[in-house]
Amino acid sequence: MDQDKEHLRLLAIFHYIVSGLAALFSFFPLLYTIIGGIFIFAARHGTAKPGEELPPEFLGWIFAVLGSVLFVIGIAMAICILIAGRSLALRKRYSFALVIACIECLFIPFGTILGVFAIVALSRESIRALFSNTTAQAPG
Repeated sequence: MDQDKEHLRLLAIFHYIVSGLAALFSFFPLLYTIIGGIFIFAARHGTAKPGEELPPEFLGWIFAVLGSVLFVIGIAMAICILIAGRSLALRKRYSFALVIACIECLFIPFGTILGVFAIVALSRESIRALFSNTTAQAPG
């Protein structure tokens, strides 16, 4: 039983770390947003050199929207991983932690490693019992 608690504690810590990495990497798509903004500005206010054309404005909007959407998705995933780590630490929301562990497997390499270990640990009956004991002891 103590080994299971230690595994959950370590999984929670690693979820916090991967959440921070996911939040950090989610800022990279903002480069697309900046490039899109530059394209939009150039299309509206730029002057073309002789023999050259300015980039079309819609291309800038595609870059800006795509970068913004990827940023929001990355931040949302980082928040979900953080909540899953907190759920593991508190031994609550078993299903949520398991679903996030499955989704984490898409984030190669750190998310895959953590997701597989979390799935293996959460699949054990003794750890599932720890989650159900916590909910049974909760007041109210």
